[in-house]
Amino acid sequence: MKKNLYKIAAAVITPVIAASFLSSCGATASAATNSDTGEKNEKAEKVTLTNVSYDPTRELYAAYNEAFAKHYKEKTGKDIEITQSHGGSGKQALEVANGLEADVVTLALEYDVKEVQKAGLIQEGWLSEFPNDSAPYTSTIVFLVRKGNPKNIHDWDDLIRDDIGIITPNSKTSGGARWNYLAAWAYAQKLYNNDEEQVKDFIKKLFGNVLVLDSGARGATTTFVENGQGDVLLAWENEAYLSLKDAPDEYEIVTPSISILAQPSVAVVDEVVDERGTREAAEEYLNYLYSDEAQRIEGNNYYRPTNPDILKEFGDVFDLNINLVTINDFGGWDEAFAKHFADGGLFDQIYEKE
Repeated sequence: MKKNLYKIAAAVITPVIAASFLSSCGATASAATNSDTGEKNEKAEKVTLTNVSYDPTRELYAAYNEAFAKHYKEKTGKDIEITQSHGGSGKQALEVANGLEADVVTLALEYDVKEVQKAGLIQEGWLSEFPNDSAPYTSTIVFLVRKGNPKNIHDWDDLIRDDIGIITPNSKTSGGARWNYLAAWAYAQKLYNNDEEQVKDFIKKLFGNVLVLDSGARGATTTFVENGQGDVLLAWENEAYLSLKDAPDEYEIVTPSISILAQPSVAVVDEVVDERGTREAAEEYLNYLYSDEAQRIEGNNYYRPTNPDILKEFGDVFDLNINLVTINDFGGWDEAFAKHFADGGLFDQIYEKE
């Protein structure tokens, strides 16, 4: 089956090539010479920004960038061009740290932005630079199953049955995959009253049923949707809804009894914007994500707006009563990463193929 939605599943969108060409200057102006007077007539300045983001935000930023360009033109009189790069969040953070030029990053989780900060590209204090811990929208983790739910999957404990095939991204490269893992861990903690050995055994059984570990969330969706592999996709809520929108007669969403509040983080890449002279535009780009217009764009793309009044407008879409743990229940991202996702951590120990 062909799904138009997933034909853009390449790790990095082509316009990034244009971004590298434009990297020497953030704002350009062209001039024409008047043949009669010899005077130059300056044309309007054009600003360029690069937003390095994670896999499932492609549709969101396609819509947002269009709205923002109109807003920026009205506010400043300048045209602006935003190019996008998408891939697994952890991989994207590493790319930026290693030289992929980004004016802003809009990644899947706080820890990935911190990796860019550790490379000396983002100043301390970025987490409080924008509201809600610099997370303009949130999401959570749900199950996408085939229509009719033929394997009768309703909660995390169904995923450790012998007859279940799971699709999820790789927690070493994907931010969404880390949220998946932690949501499952939170369920098992409650199930086994915090007995860590039993929790680890539960997670080991779950990952023993994983058929494919793609590098990013969109790749995992493609594996499940286009390639027809697996019985259940562990998915960002917005990815699941996009699949349902594209093929409502083929899939349905199952909300588990416990999930996790996923807070994708945004930040200005200080070293880059100061070099390119794009700080004002970059800050406005991220600030406008909190505007009423942008919050509704986020909701329409199945991200949960952080504005509580606008979130209520989407009460017929989202389950607003879902039981969500937070990253604070794991001691924050630094502690969670060191324990679970660092080299030699619990994920490495658990996901060992026989």
